[in-house]
This record gives sequence, C-alpha cells and structure tokens, in this order.
Amino acid sequence: MINVLLVLLGGAIGSLCRYWWSGLIAQRYGETFPYGTLFVNMAGCFIIGLAAGLLNRAAGALWEQPVRVFLTVGVCGGLTTFSSFSLQTLNLMLGKRWGSALVNILVSTTICLGLVVTGWWIGQNF
Repeated sequence: MINVLLVLLGGAIGSLCRYWWSGLIAQRYGETFPYGTLFVNMAGCFIIGLAAGLLNRAAGALWEQPVRVFLTVGVCGGLTTFSSFSLQTLNLMLGKRWGSALVNILVSTTICLGLVVTGWWIGQNF
C-alpha cells in the first residue's frame, strides 16, 4: 500500500510539473513547435537517468526501493512516460539485448504513433 501512495504522490508532483513547465515554455517560445513537451520529455529523461544511476549505487539500502518507486514511477511517470520508455530501452542495451532495444524503439514509435492516428481517425469519423 505504501508503494501505491508513493506513486500517487509522485505522479501528482510530476503531472503538476508537466503542466507548469509545458505552459511556461509554450508561453515563452510559442506553440508552433511542441517545445514544452520536448522540454518535459528531455527533463524527465535526465531525471529518471540520474535517479536510476544514483539509486543503483544505493542498491539494497532500506530507503532505495521506496525512493525509486516515488521518483521513477511516480514523479517521472507523471511528468512523462517517454522517460520510462527511454530507461527501459537503456536497460535492454546495458543487458546487451540490442535486438530487443531496437524492437522496443521501432514498435513504440511507429505502432504508438499509428495508434494515435487510428484513434484520431475513428474519433473524427464515428
């Protein structure tokens, strides 16, 4: 139950940061390009990488798993799922699972984009 609460709290913080940062960037640089989303994705990727690197050094510490759940699943999950995708892809690469990493990249980008297009099309036509 504690993990659920940590994800809930971290997700709320990440979602609020996404809303605030995206809006701030869009307000400053305009919305002709999704600068806000790009910034949030890059920030989330850096944060999840930093957290994973630091927490791997603390593996086995009593506080390591709750902090990992709060930061990586909660905060970064609320901020951007692109960070989770990127960390999982890195973990495949670190495990020398190059084929799986490539499949994850290709499937996640092409199929997910295709599903957005499909959902949009259905929403527009039915």
